[in-house]
Amino acid sequence: MNTDSNFFQTFKPGIPKRYLLLVAACFWTFAGGMLLFRGFSVLKFDSSIIEIEESGSVLAGLLFYKFMFSTISLKHINRILNLKEEKPCFFSFFNGRSYLLMSIMMTTGIALRVSGIIPISYLAPFYIAMGTPLLLSAFRFYYNACKVICRNKNGVSVT
Repeated sequence: MNTDSNFFQTFKPGIPKRYLLLVAACFWTFAGGMLLFRGFSVLKFDSSIIEIEESGSVLAGLLFYKFMFSTISLKHINRILNLKEEKPCFFSFFNGRSYLLMSIMMTTGIALRVSGIIPISYLAPFYIAMGTPLLLSAFRFYYNACKVICRNKNGVSVT
């Protein structure tokens, strides 16, 4: 049994916790950026209410960040920083529950878009409303990663 453990430890893509925060930031940036790009590119630019749709979607995203994603991203940051391993697995920027939730959300979004049940122009505001908090959460990860990396590099606490 010990040899199995050593085998998996040898090939585990381990990464220092401080850089795991950057991995998480990149992942959240990609997800948020992709949703924002898709949402803004779908909205019809000749519509007279485009500014209202965009503004309302961004406002919904800001509220979603304030009341939900700020807590979620802080929990992930604290979980990463409190991991017992010094070099946890590269994929441990999410816990199992978060991977499951992300899979369900992605599958639902793709299924709705591909099926045509809901026109893409109706999905665009939802893409923007979801992309906004994801991107804001990514900035929070970048900030904390820089803080931890600088503290570690300089031996000085950055507040």
